[in-house]
Amino acid sequence: MSLNKALVRGVAIALVSGVALAGCSSIPFIGGKKNAPKANVQQGIGVNGYLWRASLDTLSFMPLITADPWGGVINYDWYSSPQAPNERFKATVFILDTRLRADALTVTVSKEIKGEDGQWKTAPVAAQTESDLVNTILTKARQLNLANAG
Repeated sequence: MSLNKALVRGVAIALVSGVALAGCSSIPFIGGKKNAPKANVQQGIGVNGYLWRASLDTLSFMPLITADPWGGVINYDWYSSPQAPNERFKATVFILDTRLRADALTVTVSKEIKGEDGQWKTAPVAAQTESDLVNTILTKARQLNLANAG
């Protein structure tokens, strides 16, 4: 099985698993008026909490390098599946907004293949891989949002 299939299977497993999201709530808008409207603000991080949690859950099979909840960047280290030890993938997730929107999420994936000389060489990533990851994360984030609303 190729690593692309392993990534998709890992994503599918993460999508099926249920995870409760804590720490996301609405807090009142501080505007000095008694009847000020409430802003949908999340405490503790600078990006959408559902996208953040869904990204961490979806790619949990990859080694985590850094996670910046204020800047919205999650970096994963190289991952090789046991089924395809001569290819490896690395991912970075960018969460660009505090709202749960499709355009608030970008995922980049890099791929390398081990050559006959034992050196890793850059290889193209299947065109669908990044968009599949984005769609899986968005679906998971929506599920977390619905679970938290009920």
